Amino acid sequence: MSHVTKLRLKPLSEGPTGQNGEPSLPGGRSAAAAKTASKAETCFIRKDLGFRRCLVQRCSTVFRKRSGVFASAVTLLPLVVCLHAAAAQGQRGQGPPAPPPTGKPAAPIDLTGYWVSIVSEDWRWRMVTPAKGDYTSIPINAEAKKVADTWDPVKDEAAGEACKSYGAPAIMRVPGRLHITWQDDNTLKVDTDAGTQTRLFHFGDWKSPGGAPAWQGESVAQWETPRAARGFGVDTTTAGGGPPREAQPKFGSLKVATTHLRPGYLRKNGVPYSANATLTEYWDLSRERSGAQWIVITTLVNDPMYLQSQWVTSLNFRKEPDGSKWDPSPCSAKW
Repeated sequence: MSHVTKLRLKPLSEGPTGQNGEPSLPGGRSAAAAKTASKAETCFIRKDLGFRRCLVQRCSTVFRKRSGVFASAVTLLPLVVCLHAAAAQGQRGQGPPAPPPTGKPAAPIDLTGYWVSIVSEDWRWRMVTPAKGDYTSIPINAEAKKVADTWDPVKDEAAGEACKSYGAPAIMRVPGRLHITWQDDNTLKVDTDAGTQTRLFHFGDWKSPGGAPAWQGESVAQWETPRAARGFGVDTTTAGGGPPREAQPKFGSLKVATTHLRPGYLRKNGVPYSANATLTEYWDLSRERSGAQWIVITTLVNDPMYLQSQWVTSLNFRKEPDGSKWDPSPCSAKW
């Protein structure tokens, strides 16, 4: 047998004697008889399972029955404990454990499907194009005001920049619908019908491919779960062998950090954000008793060039049964 370590049970140091003064084992076996049975009393421990040699205290009572050795529970208990400890040591010696799952396999909530924006905040700035110079509620600095005062939608369209107000820091505030799907196990895809934009949220050890900044930038995502909901493979069996308990419900939110942005507008009327802006979002899912599902997105925009402080907003989307109302439209600098 390859990769095997023999662990011989320790013989009794004291005990009754048999014939010729030889030590006698329980059951009247002499030391000579024990020698013959040594093979049956040898414990083989496979090294390739990560076990290590350990000492097992021999039981005070051993019963022989033709084809094997039967030990009492007093003997088996320390043996089992010993093997478990040895297995743990072996696993520790095999290197660090595999990283926990990410992306789709680890999703604590399901964000997929079609969603429609419910404009319950900043209606006057989201449902209609604000007048030039209306910058209320955004903590812009003097430089941002100077840039916004030069806003000219006709000029933007002529320059091929009609999508300046559809970049990642602003697109979720544009009234419309979302279609959320998994592009692969580590990439969540968010399409918008307004402006026909696509956002990709990358999980795991994704690395930026480089290239020019884009309207939707580069987004790195991770699940955030309460401590009580963390962990996988939780034992849901009940004491006494009863029926298994229901699996604990999953809770959590999605955190998305977006950088590498192409400069654009935070608001349709020319309020700017720079290439140095960063966007952090927290996506939460809630369900009403009626069965209606909602996504609430908390957004935090930081821009050292144009904002005096962090700009925080909250957005609401309600789930729709299907995509029958999906209506993609191009970017518009005017509406």
